[in-house]
Amino acid sequence: MRISEFKNHLSTVSEVIFSLPNGSNVPSHYHITEVGFITKTYIDCGGTVREEKVANFQLWTAEDFDHRIQSEKILEIISKAEEEINLEDLEIEVEYQNETIGKYNLEFYENKFHLSVTQTDCLAKEKCGITSNNIPETSSGCDPNSGCC
Repeated sequence: MRISEFKNHLSTVSEVIFSLPNGSNVPSHYHITEVGFITKTYIDCGGTVREEKVANFQLWTAEDFDHRIQSEKILEIISKAEEEINLEDLEIEVEYQNETIGKYNLEFYENKFHLSVTQTDCLAKEKCGITSNNIPETSSGCDPNSGCC
């Protein structure tokens, strides 16, 4: 979900609820402690230089159980980020603390924002001999000399 979509959905809900992949909700007294963007520049295992840019929201809960953040306040935070750090209309990545900081995609349905799982992936499957069903091709398997990590 992009920032613009998130802002549109905020105008349709009376309560801003975030649901975790296991079906439970982030406690209703959460804070949004960061809104920004992250740029990641890297080289994949096939040797291609890549750059990704995502909007980043950090959700956090404390012991202030009476705290509730409203749509208007979230829109103010986003607006400030758009003005002060030139936040663009990017895909949103949400950070939330579980056993460690988890990174999630964001979806909206059933009047809730759902944190959805993210996955790692090989971005150079053709150079690593990975077929569409993720089984190495026998003729060009991923051996130590293939250039694949």
